[in-house]
Amino acid sequence: MMCRNKKRRLVEMADLTYPARGSCHRFLEEAAASDLPAPRRGFTVVEILIVLVIITIAALTVVPMMSSASSVQIRAAASMIAADLEYAKSMAISRGQNYSVRFDQNADSYQVEDQANNVIPHPVKKGFDYVVDFGGDTRLNRVDITGANFSGNPDVEFDSLGSPDSGGTVSLQAGSTTMTITVEPITGYVSVN
Repeated sequence: MMCRNKKRRLVEMADLTYPARGSCHRFLEEAAASDLPAPRRGFTVVEILIVLVIITIAALTVVPMMSSASSVQIRAAASMIAADLEYAKSMAISRGQNYSVRFDQNADSYQVEDQANNVIPHPVKKGFDYVVDFGGDTRLNRVDITGANFSGNPDVEFDSLGSPDSGGTVSLQAGSTTMTITVEPITGYVSVN
């Protein structure tokens, strides 16, 4: 289509071609469209590097979490045993009678008992006995009780003053990680190593 009453005129300046003033509108559109670069497909190097950085950060976050499941479980189990030993000690003091914690290495479990060797009710889980079974708990099923030694016995008994009948240790293992819970003689101080 030709422009009416007007000739196509171009003004050239510094290697650039511009339509002259007064040229038709369609000619301007065609000239502007021809100056635009064709759209390209693909990614720039910067975009690829940004994606790689994001993937690296995600991998650095996820891999340690997956590999440390055993260490997280063993720390939780050790804290739970320490808290339950402290609970048995405080029950002995507050009730004025002996309470004990009996460990079963073969079943990877333990229970809290009163002075008549009866398992006491769990203080939080109403209607349940105070028995902790690592094998039956999916949150702690990687943890094994490898040893419980209180002067040759697998249990420790606290008297009405909170003193244990003997000091000793409980050993745990989960994968290659080991931890030890220690009950000090006389004071009954419980620590996790």
